[in-house]
Amino acid sequence: MARYEVPPTKTNLLRLKQELVLAQEGFELLDQKRNILIVELMGIIDRAKRLETELDDYLKKAFQSLQMAVRNHGRKNLNLLAGTIKIEHNISISQRKVMGVPLAIVNVTYKENPPYFSFVDTNFWVDEAIFNFKETLKIIGELAQTRISLIRLAREVSRTIRKVNALEKIAIPDYKETVQYIQQRLDEAEREQFYLMKMIKKRLEQKNISDSRLQTGCL
Repeated sequence: MARYEVPPTKTNLLRLKQELVLAQEGFELLDQKRNILIVELMGIIDRAKRLETELDDYLKKAFQSLQMAVRNHGRKNLNLLAGTIKIEHNISISQRKVMGVPLAIVNVTYKENPPYFSFVDTNFWVDEAIFNFKETLKIIGELAQTRISLIRLAREVSRTIRKVNALEKIAIPDYKETVQYIQQRLDEAEREQFYLMKMIKKRLEQKNISDSRLQTGCL
């Protein structure tokens, strides 16, 4: 029995064949989209792992350098130095699209005007702490960008996989089965009509022969 309950007519057969072609084209496009999204997703997963490692490293470096700066200058003097440091940060968010999926781009920039203090009164660890904390903030921005992209891509991959499976396992087989069913019914009807016409022709021929014999007998 056909999956789609439609009358077995030539019009429905042509319509379903066109819909089958569209379903197959849609399947191919969605399958390509799924593959592209999965490749992008795997790349972002690798990037997220790398950024997490970098973030851990920079956080350790930042707090270690801060600790060394405190040891060398004392907490009070370091607090006074911190008041002289004027660094403005800006976090801008834009987006790019991958197969129609908007992915966030987080960019961290700084506006500063060094030097903030005399190099004679400070040592290496103060500058090192400033640099490491600035890099830490940049990596946090990149990691946030990556995790947002992961969530959005994972959702879209899941939706695309459901659509691909629905077309591959349900819609396309149903269309094929219905087209085959209608084609068989039309072929059967055509054979029945051919057989009927053949029988009518045979009976007409027999009738003509009988009529001819009657006319000959009358003469």
